[in-house]
Amino acid sequence: MSGTMEQYLLGIDIGTSACKVAVFDENGQVKAGASGAYNVYYPHPGWAEQNPEEWWQAVCSAVKAAMEKSGIRPGSVAGIGIDGQSWSAIPIDAEGKVLANTPIWMDTRAAGICEETGARVGEKRIFDVCGNPFKPSYSTPKVLWYKEQMPDVYRKTDKILQSNSYIAFKLTGEVTQELTQGYGHHCFCMRQGTWDMEMCRDLGMDPDMLPAICASHDVIGTVTAKAAKECGLMEGIPVVAGALDAACGTLGAGAVHPGETQEQGGQAGGMSICMDTYKADERLILSFHAVPGQWILQGGTVGGGGVMRWLEHEFGDYERMKGKETGKSSLELFNELAGEVSAGSDGVVFLPYMSGERSPIWDPDAKGVYYGLDFSKTKGHFIRAAMEGVALSLRHNLDVAEQAGASVSELRSMGGSANSLLWTQIKADVTGKRIVVPSSDTATTLGAVILAGVGVGMYKSFDEAVKKTVAEKRYHEPDPDTQEVYTRNYKVYRKLYENLKAVMKGDM
Repeated sequence: MSGTMEQYLLGIDIGTSACKVAVFDENGQVKAGASGAYNVYYPHPGWAEQNPEEWWQAVCSAVKAAMEKSGIRPGSVAGIGIDGQSWSAIPIDAEGKVLANTPIWMDTRAAGICEETGARVGEKRIFDVCGNPFKPSYSTPKVLWYKEQMPDVYRKTDKILQSNSYIAFKLTGEVTQELTQGYGHHCFCMRQGTWDMEMCRDLGMDPDMLPAICASHDVIGTVTAKAAKECGLMEGIPVVAGALDAACGTLGAGAVHPGETQEQGGQAGGMSICMDTYKADERLILSFHAVPGQWILQGGTVGGGGVMRWLEHEFGDYERMKGKETGKSSLELFNELAGEVSAGSDGVVFLPYMSGERSPIWDPDAKGVYYGLDFSKTKGHFIRAAMEGVALSLRHNLDVAEQAGASVSELRSMGGSANSLLWTQIKADVTGKRIVVPSSDTATTLGAVILAGVGVGMYKSFDEAVKKTVAEKRYHEPDPDTQEVYTRNYKVYRKLYENLKAVMKGDM
């Protein structure tokens, strides 16, 4: 950037339970961060919705707090990037007013509509266009649900927005749809990155509700006077369109070339594989990457860091008490216990399906299971088997992706689980892949600011941005000595689910 005054970038991440805001310098260092919580509403079984206005209020207070903490003048912010959760369907009228709460990614109210529309239009035909299965959690069925169940809302709807495009709209007044969130709509052509108007009409959706598509790093507008006043910024700051949280997390972890794969170790687990050719599989999730000319093939499991949180919460009383004496966290002590158990947990295998399971089995009735217990087993076996179970679910997703033709060269880990050296090594051993751990715990927000930095010209390219901002902290090579035991456990893991599937469904 020209001039001597230091320039900063602001990243906004619209998560499920809170928004995170961080101010970065151009080397990817966090100067200050803040978050703002909001509710998920569950008014009926299968429903999970949020009020986008509450996102905006949380963003305003978090931006003010982060700017205040950083001591940086609003005039030094060179650009703003936004990432957000997937599969929103925010109906706004011609004045930009939100007409209803948006169902979020875990909402399944439109299951009936999926069955009816899928049968009428043809699920194979839909998949051939958009590269994703016609499931109720995506955006399209939610819009069709408005049409059927809330005709007044549907009639008044001018445009349907995604989470990041809604915040971009509040900042700039511009209505947009960027490429990476296109996958929420089944009338989005995943090969070309354009709307398929014929499919849109066949599905029964009004094509006028779809905003024009732009690239994630496109500057779509600047902060308006009204928005500047509401969130403590300066009028005129450029805002880029932003992207899906998974795409920004992949970018912020430094996965920008084909074969590089982001491994997600947050509350949920999963992976995002960079590809420069179109490859779809009905068991996985396909979207465009935030990096032009690439896709990301994603797998998402419910079992991730959340499994360890549950174990610690229910069985960690002693470790919490001991932690106070030793100055260690209960999770560190859990790690130590797991480290005393040999690879393969002496035959204990864990299915981490603690809230049903997403890819690749897509079974809402799947249950968590411990198998292989006897009197010789200890708490350490439970903890290590849980870590291994999450790694086995990652291997299952990677196997399916490789069957679909994706190639995975290395995994780049992000999320809280990446802080556990043992757990990361287990993932390397179970998958047989080298794992790189970047030093940023804020990979997703970093991805959002990289988009802003490229958009405003602070970085000449995505490669340059990653070289400048993503530092590599550790490397884990797979240990060949564990291969035999983990291959055996993986076979057991796969067989257990197949054999228990009917029991889990209640079909005795």
